[in-house]
Amino acid sequence: MQSKVSLQQNTSESPTPARIPTDGTGTGIGLLVLHLGTLLAFIPATFSWSGVVVAIVLCNLTGGVGLSLGFHRMLTHQSLRVPRWLNYTIATLGTLGMEGGPITWVATHRRHHAQSDSAGDPHNGRRGLRWSHLEWIYRPNEARPTPDEMRRLTPDLSSDPFYGFLERTNLYWQIGLGLTLLLLGGWSWVIWGMFVRVVFTIHVTGLVNSAAHHFGYQTYRTGDESRNNWWVALLTWGDGWHNNHHAFPSSARHGLRWYELDPTWLTICVLKLLGLARDVRIPTPAALARGLDAA
Repeated sequence: MQSKVSLQQNTSESPTPARIPTDGTGTGIGLLVLHLGTLLAFIPATFSWSGVVVAIVLCNLTGGVGLSLGFHRMLTHQSLRVPRWLNYTIATLGTLGMEGGPITWVATHRRHHAQSDSAGDPHNGRRGLRWSHLEWIYRPNEARPTPDEMRRLTPDLSSDPFYGFLERTNLYWQIGLGLTLLLLGGWSWVIWGMFVRVVFTIHVTGLVNSAAHHFGYQTYRTGDESRNNWWVALLTWGDGWHNNHHAFPSSARHGLRWYELDPTWLTICVLKLLGLARDVRIPTPAALARGLDAA
């Protein structure tokens, strides 16, 4: 598989030039609405066990399959290939995770890897926990990719009409899912399946950017603050083995030791057994040994 160096050669870019920071006011308002909506879950009349089940199922589908497996390992790092119909299905689930369309998400993450924990990193961990966890999304951020930069960072996705369609219609997918939940289960399903589920997913994703750049252990020397964090890994379907990931970005497997549980990797193994995943990339024993020697 490709080493960290070769991936950075594919996604590297010159330091972000000085420019007007992109405005995240609209996103900030959206985050506020989501968090206020989550408070409705504490009203007894809105609680139902079926709503909790819907939240758990959707959280694993949109967060675990859609974001961790799809947007992250499959689209951003091209760690595996699946049939086109499955690729598009997983990308749609990722869009329903409400963390932006696939082009925005992938462009931001590729920039993060190219300039990790430096001035050009959109969620630079060295700017503090609050910034890297959530503030980078809604506060003025000079490192957040502009639309032109997103296209340059994602030529593979930007040239595909379906990903462009998901990017343009991102908000409508959320509205459609919300209306479907309302029709099927009432406001309880909306509150738990939309507000609670999305706020949880946003915050566990934020923990990868924040906690996993401050707390945990470093198996490999990566030149940044990435850490392997077991409790973040449990919450993020295996993405908390973040130092491993920064050492071997194109690896489909993030938990590289027997005790590093990686649910997304287990899902990929199932897809491979079913003949639905191919070209699954993991580091060779020699690459792992070289990484340890360099640490």
